Amino acid sequence: MAVTGTAVAVAISLPGSAGANGVAGPAGTAGTAGSAGASAGTGAAGATGQGDAGAQAGAGEAGTGNQAAGSAPPPATVAPAAAEGEKGLGSDPLTDDELARAEQLALTPPAAAAQENVEGGRGPQHLGTLLADPVPGDGARRAEVRFYDYAKDELVTRTVNLGTGKVERSAAQRGVQPSAHPEELREALELILASPLGKGVKEDYKDATGKQLTSTEQLWFNGDVYRPYREANVPAQLADCGKHRCVRLVTKVLNGAWINTRNLIVDLSARTVTRVG
Repeated sequence: MAVTGTAVAVAISLPGSAGANGVAGPAGTAGTAGSAGASAGTGAAGATGQGDAGAQAGAGEAGTGNQAAGSAPPPATVAPAAAEGEKGLGSDPLTDDELARAEQLALTPPAAAAQENVEGGRGPQHLGTLLADPVPGDGARRAEVRFYDYAKDELVTRTVNLGTGKVERSAAQRGVQPSAHPEELREALELILASPLGKGVKEDYKDATGKQLTSTEQLWFNGDVYRPYREANVPAQLADCGKHRCVRLVTKVLNGAWINTRNLIVDLSARTVTRVG
């Protein structure tokens, strides 16, 4: 009753809003209090002095707005990526052409022939290529190319001047293990599946999918270098990790369950698989 009385009082105390010409509109009644409130909300009644007509106009405008809001938006368009040039400028990321050229220039034939990649093939294992820091006063772009030579267990870093095509610096380090390359991780998974310790991985895969695991293509995998100084207990078989290139993998069924391989460490230099934990 208190709410209804308030509504009636408001309707009575506002007999009608003045029109634009200053002439008062007809008084509202208790029966049309709702219409007067709606009109005041839209401002239509105050502008015209016609409470009911303002409410109808406001309703019509709201209906038009709802119809527009419900219509389908225009189709989205995606702007094509700008064409990449053969050469970058300044501190721009290396282009695909520059990456390929830098790797080719860094592989000097005499040294490359004696080096080995992760599969034991001729030539070092490519790990990555980065834009080298600029030389003050020299606008030439340089690339730093990193390889791993499995024949000597050495990290080889060469700085190539992309303008002159010359290798300006070359260094070899032992006991330095940067992050693993995807090709190294795939080879590690191959070694696990070929090892007797890979039996459990195959059984887990069959339990999850009902199918036999015969290829690395059936698994999603990732991982990185195994660093023994972070471990509480390191088996004797892994004592050379750090000098050797060792990795640990995480694997899962494609779009499916995880398969535990974190307890299997692969020594890529010795091509062995060891269980830890």
